Amino acid sequence: MIPNLGTSGIAHAIQLAVAPVFLLTGVAALLGVLTNRLARIVDRARRLESFADGDDAKSSKARSELQGIAKRGRVVSWAIALATLTALLIAAVIAIMFIGAFFGFDASVPVALLFIAAMASMVVALALFLREVFLATATLRFTGATFHELVKRNGKDAGD
Repeated sequence: MIPNLGTSGIAHAIQLAVAPVFLLTGVAALLGVLTNRLARIVDRARRLESFADGDDAKSSKARSELQGIAKRGRVVSWAIALATLTALLIAAVIAIMFIGAFFGFDASVPVALLFIAAMASMVVALALFLREVFLATATLRFTGATFHELVKRNGKDAGD
């Protein structure tokens, strides 16, 4: 039998679901960032593949960079999978909260367990995102000569 919650009961259930909905919005924004990073990785890999065939130094460098890009792609893919899992778990939290309110049963244990799982998934997704950022910036380490070459090319004095 469906209990008579009334307008105030439904309003209270909606109030309880607002925080997870905002969290879901944040996860969606993170997914947008991650998918953009993956798209950049794929674009860069496609560009490098045309240089990878051959025995010269340029081909060797392209193959080496492709290995690093492949690792970045795997890390971002796992981050996307875990962020998506986070979104699904949060959606399940919201659904169970409403079902519990609508049918009048205590949903606190499944909601708490799903929320803990969602946060664990989010923590790992963010750690993988940070790992991918470190992998990407590791290739940007400039030697002193490279830095001065860049400064000279831009027409600026190294002392500025």
